[in-house]
Amino acid sequence: MIRGALAAVFVAGLALSQPASAAEADDTWASLANDVFKGRPLVDGAGLVGLEMPARAEDAAIVPVTMRVTLPAGDTRSLKALTLVIDENPAPVAATFTVGEGAGISTISTRVRVNAYTNVHAVAELSDGQLYMVKTYVKASGGCAAPAAKNADEAAANLGQMKFRQFAKSGEGPASAPREAQIMIRHPNNSGLQRDQVTLLYIPPFFVDSMNVWQGDKLLFNMEGGISISEDPNFRFDFRPNGGGMFRVEAKDTDGKVYRREWPAGTSEM
Repeated sequence: MIRGALAAVFVAGLALSQPASAAEADDTWASLANDVFKGRPLVDGAGLVGLEMPARAEDAAIVPVTMRVTLPAGDTRSLKALTLVIDENPAPVAATFTVGEGAGISTISTRVRVNAYTNVHAVAELSDGQLYMVKTYVKASGGCAAPAAKNADEAAANLGQMKFRQFAKSGEGPASAPREAQIMIRHPNNSGLQRDQVTLLYIPPFFVDSMNVWQGDKLLFNMEGGISISEDPNFRFDFRPNGGGMFRVEAKDTDGKVYRREWPAGTSEM
């Protein structure tokens, strides 16, 4: 779904970043939802799915976002996938996170680019096969075309470097209790809409488009990402420890480069 959405990046990216009317926004979402989710019905996820973003972003190129699913006590369903859609971005599907069986993931945070005032939707697929949707509105513009924070030489020197941190959830200490982890990958994640500050030519798109994270031999999640994920992709998530001895990450980018790292399960930061 993400690669298909990139086809219109260069044309759509030149449109003026103006707020859409409510009717236009509704029409945009109706069309997107039909294309991205293949006509499947979406249920109001209020009270079940959470989506946290600032109402007005300080920096449109690095807007924090957190998606979470909170199931009622005794609910036997589990999270299967989370999809983040930034409606007015040139490639609206920012990322889809597919959760491994038994991973215990309920919350994922990252940072995204926002190109225009827009509705943002989070869609959770649960194990009952139903899609649950919530939305929020974000005021930001120009994020997809914003110049990179690092110069090309610095970005190339650090390309693919990863950092991993693991945290105990507040107030929960046993080894089997839920934990949180964070992974950062050094990568320019060029959107294709940015200009070289010297030549003024467009920089070709070059970004991390997939990532797998394992705990032992069990998949925690797979991410398929697009141009909306910010420079130096950063993902924070919760999970259920399974006794696996290592955490492993494998990321691939649009140039076919593969980046791999692994860390002992007891690692707190590296």
